[in-house]
Amino acid sequence: MSQKKKTPSKGGSGVDLLDKDEVRQENQKPKKYKVLFHNDDFTPMELVASILVSVFHHSDIAAWEITMDVHEKGRGVAGGPYSKEVAETKTEKTIAIAKTLGYPLLATFEEE
Repeated sequence: MSQKKKTPSKGGSGVDLLDKDEVRQENQKPKKYKVLFHNDDFTPMELVASILVSVFHHSDIAAWEITMDVHEKGRGVAGGPYSKEVAETKTEKTIAIAKTLGYPLLATFEEE
């Protein structure tokens, strides 16, 4: 957590006020990220759908729809919005599962 720079208020009331720029900075919502799967010629569609169910908690039907997006459009949104840490973890887990099984499935995350 960042330290807040306080400036004394006018009038000697003993109350500290935040600088306007700091208030704007403190009130900004955290950035959200989405995880993307990228098509390749080697990873079976069944594996992609399986990862979507196990890692991203999609239903079988939703997982198959996303898998078809990846296959037909070159990439598809596996999940989100997530915090950066969650998106990074899900991306790494996806790649690790595919790699363990000998497939080069590429997953990335980007800001929404």
